[in-house]
Amino acid sequence: MRFQHSSDIWRDFPELVPGVLVASGVSAGVSVDDQVSRFGELAAERLATSSEGELPEIQAWRRAFSKMGLKPTQYRCASESLLRRFRKEGALPRLHPLIDLCNAVSIAYAIPVAVFDVSKITQYVEVRYAAGDETYLTFSGETEHPPPGEVIFADGEGRAHARRWTNRQSGLSAVRDTTTDVLIVAEALHDTAGKDVDSLLATLSDELAAVWPVTPDSAILGPSEPRFEFPA
Repeated sequence: MRFQHSSDIWRDFPELVPGVLVASGVSAGVSVDDQVSRFGELAAERLATSSEGELPEIQAWRRAFSKMGLKPTQYRCASESLLRRFRKEGALPRLHPLIDLCNAVSIAYAIPVAVFDVSKITQYVEVRYAAGDETYLTFSGETEHPPPGEVIFADGEGRAHARRWTNRQSGLSAVRDTTTDVLIVAEALHDTAGKDVDSLLATLSDELAAVWPVTPDSAILGPSEPRFEFPA
């Protein structure tokens, strides 16, 4: 199995820095309360002096969404949506320990973090422009077809596991209580994305290993090494 971005994405967004991590052996029966609280405090410190829309990490994604023809305040990257909710409510919904941890890390770094159940993916995941015939399953169970040209996370069967790039994931590969093997992707476009994504991956690897009996494998991708291969 593999993860990669298409050559068209690298051409159009040369500033992109993707980090990818895989882990086997996660479970639902653990507590991440301490981690969620700690990373939430880091996010709160940043939001005390700047709104989420003023953060360079978010501004870079807003520019990317505009470049894709999307209105940035209508369709927000996942980290902006989480930060916006966190600022208004002071906390995020608790869904699953792994999702709660990744959401907390995401708001601390202001970088989108996507988590996929590997068992629901066929052959590969490629971030690419949609052809128009792919299928996307919403969390409410409805099937959508992303229009041609939309950036999606697509697998070998033409299923879109995320729409509008970092805007919304699919219900098909969402983490559940039965999930054991996961693919985690963090992507950034701002000026210090290289060191920030590297730091995020290191932090997430340490936290995963501290909570679950896992040995995460991770990598930073680029145009010269755009592919990450991992066991199915």
